[in-house]
Amino acid sequence: MKRLLASALFLSLLAACAGTAPAPSSPENGLSSPASAPSSQASEASAPAAATEQPSSESAAPSSAESRPSGQQADQQSAVMFNSQQLDNYRLSTPENIPAAATESAQFGADQTGVQSMNQPAETVSRPLDPYMAFPALVDEVFAFADSLYRAGYTDSATAYLERFRVIKPLWLQWERRADSLLNEFGKTRAEKSKQFDPMVLKIQNMNRAQSAYSLVAETADSLIALAPGDSLVAWAGEQKKLAYTNTLQKARRELSEIRVLAEGHAEFNAAQAKLKEFQLRYRDFEDSLQTVALAARIAELAAVADSVAKDYWAKHDPAQALAQADTLTRQEKFPQAKELLNKLMFSNLRQQALEKYNALADAYCNKQRKVTSQLFTKSQKQKDEQNKKSLLKDAIDSLDNCLVEYPDYSQKQKVLDNMEFLKKELAK
Repeated sequence: MKRLLASALFLSLLAACAGTAPAPSSPENGLSSPASAPSSQASEASAPAAATEQPSSESAAPSSAESRPSGQQADQQSAVMFNSQQLDNYRLSTPENIPAAATESAQFGADQTGVQSMNQPAETVSRPLDPYMAFPALVDEVFAFADSLYRAGYTDSATAYLERFRVIKPLWLQWERRADSLLNEFGKTRAEKSKQFDPMVLKIQNMNRAQSAYSLVAETADSLIALAPGDSLVAWAGEQKKLAYTNTLQKARRELSEIRVLAEGHAEFNAAQAKLKEFQLRYRDFEDSLQTVALAARIAELAAVADSVAKDYWAKHDPAQALAQADTLTRQEKFPQAKELLNKLMFSNLRQQALEKYNALADAYCNKQRKVTSQLFTKSQKQKDEQNKKSLLKDAIDSLDNCLVEYPDYSQKQKVLDNMEFLKKELAK
């Protein structure tokens, strides 16, 4: 649709350059008869006139005097063009995704016959026209249409059509001058904003270099965004927040791993719980990503097991035999019994082997939950009743959630999170 609209707009510009020269009929809609086609003499006589008269025609020039500087003024503007590219070297680069913008002038639309209408109201466009794609495509269509006239035997019409195309060149010069004028204006505005926001930009950069806490970087970046510094700086500030989040998350994971080792590796539960509480206060923004609540529950669980296991328990029981039994329970998918036994083995002389078996148990349990989720999702897609479908999707999400609640450090945790996000989107449809 956009190509059709852009095509018709470009052809209307050609028509404006050609003045009152008649447009040849499309081969698809039926070519004019040889009697009605322009003669060779007529085309030769009219072509020079079009070439000399059209550049000064009012229909070919921009409608506003302000947007049509004289040649001398345009040359002066180009000579003193503000070079805004100097601002792009480290932060003011144009975002890859240009935001949607409301057009100030009326948009061209196509009616049922394909003819362009200039009376449609202004619309909001989702994507701007890409000149590197649109203009070459339009030019190819011009050449293809001229060639179709020529092949049909209408050489006079083909000649007149292409000569109308050639007089577009003066318009290009005017467009270049207008673009230079706008670039100059945009560049000055960007330079003024650059000076205004430089202190905050440098502050955010220095904070990320020092790997400051995410909350501090986010607060400063949000303050910058609230001042409406321009689309590039807004995008840059968003990227800086992501960088700060990643840096802080990595640091938090290292600290959390130390707390886990303190509990599981050394059975120092009181110290681990105290450190975890202080950790949660410092990393409030990472509760979901780090599953700190689940770790607190795990430490409490191990502490309760430690209280229940008598000091002489493993003097009366064989740890090696219990370890083998836990492995068998895991293969039989008796996950609660296997977990209970492995928790007790954490307080034996086979603590390290028990921890390895515990991780294997987590993988087996979560792989089972993921398989159940897959089956539920497949079943939901076959449901015609929306309520049944949503119910199955909820059960599928709960199955994945069980995995993260029971074993928050599951080795494929990110895949589980991605699957949950996908299912939630399906549920919201």
